[in-house]
Amino acid sequence: MAGQSGRAKSSVSFGTKKAARWFKERRFRFQSRDPAKYGLSPGEPHSVPNAVGLEALVDPKHPDAALLAYLAYDADKVEKLLDNPRLLKTPIVRNGRQATVGYCPEVWQGWA
Repeated sequence: MAGQSGRAKSSVSFGTKKAARWFKERRFRFQSRDPAKYGLSPGEPHSVPNAVGLEALVDPKHPDAALLAYLAYDADKVEKLLDNPRLLKTPIVRNGRQATVGYCPEVWQGWA
């Protein structure tokens, strides 16, 4: 077992950790939720795509991301994202009706 650190692999992405650090450094209150572990909250499948677009939610690095292009209806794509939350690009940051996907400190600064 040489080379293994003994740590459990975190499901939280580097971008999510970076975003949390950004908010903590500026003393902004935030709530963190791991979509891979807990899924999306009930309103997010509709509110976040309305703010950023459905395609922005998909992580292009995920092996199954290309399969979403073959789904004809947005409702089917949302269902696929709910079934497999690892397809989501993170962090997903919401501020009321506004939202961003990915690390976007220039947008978050405007929310302050």
